[in-house]
Amino acid sequence: MNPEKPPQEKSVAPAAVVIGSSALAIMLAALSMLGPFSVDTYLPAFPDIQASLGATPLEVQQTLTAYMFSFAVMILLHGALSDAFGRRNIILVSLAVFAVATLGCAGAHSIEYLWTFRMLQGLAAGAGVVIGRAIIRDLYAGAAAEKLLSMVTMIFSIAPAIAPIIGGWIVKHMNWRAIFLCLFIYAVLLLIYCYRRLPESLPHAQRHSFNPSFLFHSYHRVFRSPLFHLKAGTIAFNFAGMFLYVAAAPVFLVEHLKLGPDQFGWQFIPTVGGIFCGALTANRMAGRLPVSRQVGIGFCLLLGAAVFNVSYHVFFPPALPWSVGSLFFYTFGMSMVAPGATLLVLDLFPNIRGTVAACQSFLQTMLAALVAGIIAPALSHSPVSLAVGQLTCTLIALSLWQGGRAYRQFLEARKNPNAWETIE
Repeated sequence: MNPEKPPQEKSVAPAAVVIGSSALAIMLAALSMLGPFSVDTYLPAFPDIQASLGATPLEVQQTLTAYMFSFAVMILLHGALSDAFGRRNIILVSLAVFAVATLGCAGAHSIEYLWTFRMLQGLAAGAGVVIGRAIIRDLYAGAAAEKLLSMVTMIFSIAPAIAPIIGGWIVKHMNWRAIFLCLFIYAVLLLIYCYRRLPESLPHAQRHSFNPSFLFHSYHRVFRSPLFHLKAGTIAFNFAGMFLYVAAAPVFLVEHLKLGPDQFGWQFIPTVGGIFCGALTANRMAGRLPVSRQVGIGFCLLLGAAVFNVSYHVFFPPALPWSVGSLFFYTFGMSMVAPGATLLVLDLFPNIRGTVAACQSFLQTMLAALVAGIIAPALSHSPVSLAVGQLTCTLIALSLWQGGRAYRQFLEARKNPNAWETIE
């Protein structure tokens, strides 16, 4: 079996004829947007939250860490719950919980209450990301799945671009609480839309019982797999290189680039423009180029952008557009690597894809939480340090990808007929 090509079997589910691929992509992208809306929209409001709640800058920063940590922990269960109770049911419940938590954030009267409701938001927000990937793989295979995944990424990429702009505009003309009220309205509308249109892609016959023993066995199978850590780690560290700048945006943009809260688009538009263009390119390449070559092109862009970013800030002070321009090419490469690598991760365990998607998102989000809570505050004092941090993440990701390919080739060279089961 060629490890770079996912199996071409196609799940047969009634949902496949209920909704078209374009409508499904829009719906899943809208669900995935909950994450960036929850993170990026309120970044320009950090000073306003600090003044309103009488909190320190670090305490406000930890509202992001609290969200990311709970997001990562609960994301492990979203996939398992969807494998047991169906994709649709878990998404609807999560949307309802998210709406309640968001309303709580809007009414928080202390930083401790905001931490609590942000954690509750994080517990619910990850369902769309994890279960959306599982839905795609339930219904599509091979190039069709890669195309749909990249289409979701293209639509989803709108959110990180407009979220900080909208947040900056709201906090400038109203206040930070209005940001969460708008997010509450979005969640309610999405809940109504999904209730009416979201199909169930996992038939009852393919579901697994939800019990601690089965969960432990499933997680044990996934987390003991070297290939899972190598391939999922590739995606996670590439994302960390981008998220480092997201978490550091309030300092990087306001202190180093001297921009106002309504000017966060200077960083997020090129960042998301790269995500969109990279996903579009991956969509066009799906089925035409091997996954390994597509990933190789992506890493060339990632490394080139990261090296330029370091070189510029070593010799020149931070300035527009040079300090943010490289983010376009970095995220372009990141979006070319992610679809193929994600499908390879999901296909390591075809019978528990929801759980695998959850484990992958757990690793990615825990690393992002570490970046938000420790690495970004430690590096944000210097543009050079931020650039070096991004380059380091990219080099780690490349090493993991190459390590995964070498490990796979090693197993095949042994000609072990049970190699696939061994990897699981």
